[in-house]
Parts: sequence; structure tokens; C-alpha cells
Amino acid sequence: MSDENEAKSRESAGARNPLGGEGPLIQPKKQSFFAGLWSNFLAGVAVVAPIGITIWLFYLLFTGPMANLDAFVKRTLPAGNYETVVQVIPGIGVLLAFIVIILVGVFAKNIIGRSFIRAGERLFESVPVVRNVFGFFKNVFETALRQSDRSFKEVALVEYPRTGAWVMAFVVGETKGEVRARLDDMGDHLTSIFIPTVPNPTSGFLLFVPRKDLRILKMTVEEAAKVVFSLGLVTPEYADGAEAARRLEALAEEARNEKAPLRKRLFSKKA
Repeated sequence: MSDENEAKSRESAGARNPLGGEGPLIQPKKQSFFAGLWSNFLAGVAVVAPIGITIWLFYLLFTGPMANLDAFVKRTLPAGNYETVVQVIPGIGVLLAFIVIILVGVFAKNIIGRSFIRAGERLFESVPVVRNVFGFFKNVFETALRQSDRSFKEVALVEYPRTGAWVMAFVVGETKGEVRARLDDMGDHLTSIFIPTVPNPTSGFLLFVPRKDLRILKMTVEEAAKVVFSLGLVTPEYADGAEAARRLEALAEEARNEKAPLRKRLFSKKA
């Protein structure tokens, strides 16, 4: 009787432990019908939601602000024989507004245009309440457009909030102004970086660190944004120099193996 119990215990132990028997260490749980439906539903949401939200946002853009701009431009056009054509063609108002903005930019780049624009800015800045609103938006747009060719073009790793803990950051650009003057003891190449919160990158922390403390990544800003949105589950493919060399060696070896039988057949015929 004791021998039979020992045999059963050995069988049960072997079923629990893969090193002592054929049974797996953890038996996979069979998925139920409703669990399978829920899994398929989530997979469908992952496909449909981005497409639907993108279409919805563009629909609101073209039926809301863009439509209002188009109607406003058409109403402000002087009367003439072209009114019928303007009303028939959709989006002509937006196109005309785009052309006017380009012409204003061309006008603002020459000496005469800059003098007129400065006079208009002084007029806005002379009104007590208007000057605060105008100054705020002027600073925002000038800063954004002036640094648009450098802002958020790099992704880096930085130690934060303590040594040994690394976070992903977006490089804003070179630190300037009073912050740069106050941190002059930090050395050259003081850099402004933005550390986004996960999974909502619209909020985060603005840090000023020396560029030597950053480890610049090769991934693009779009790829880094996907990493942030997915909580690190989606990561772009990466192959370092050693990995690329190994792949080239494997391809070369495969090519040599494919050519070997041909050599043998040629030499055998000559013999």
C-alpha cells in the first residue's frame, strides 16, 4: 500500500515539475467562449478606434473651423461677377486665406513691411488689456516658429528623478534667456528637455540639463511617442552595429552555401 502511495506521489510530482516528468510546470488555462469574444473585441477596437477618431477629428475640422473660415472669407470678398464661381467652389475661401497669409509673410520680410507691422504692434501694445493678450500670443508663436526647425527633433535618455533611473525625454533645444544666465556655472551646451508623463504626454516636466548628461537615441519623435502612449509595450526595432554585422555574415554564409553545390558540379564535369 505504501509503495502504491509513493508511486502516485512520484507521478503527481512529475506532472507538476517538468524536470521530473512530462507534465508542464504551469498548465495553460483554456480560454472560454466569452473570453475569446472579448479578446477579439479588444483587437477590433485597437484597429477601428484610431481610424474612427482620426476621421472624426478631420470631419470636425473641415465642418467646423475650416467651414467658418471659408464662409468668412467669402463674405468679406468685394462684390463682383466672380461671386457665383466663389460660392460654387468649396474651400476657395480657405485657399484665399492661405494665399493672403503667404503674402503677409512676404510683406513682413522687407523693410517697409516691418515698419508697418511694428506700428500696428505698438498700437496693440498701447491698449492696457489688449497688450497682455497680444503679448502672450506673440511670444508663444514667435518662440514656436523660430525654433520649429530644432524643437522636438531628438529623443534622449536622462537620469531622473535619481541616479540610476532613466526616463525618455524630448529635446526642446538650447536653453536661452535668464535661465541660461543663472545656470552659467553648468557649462556650455545647456539643453532644455521635456519629460512626458505616461501614458498622457501632454503633461510633463521641463528640465534644463547639460547636453553631456543626455544619451541621444536614434528613434524618431513619432516612435518615442508610441513608446510613451503604449506604456513601453510598443518599441521600435533596433539593431546595433554588432547585430548588423552578424546579419551580414549570415547572409554571406548563406550565399556561399548556395554556390557550393554549383562549384562541385562544375569541377566534377571538368574531371
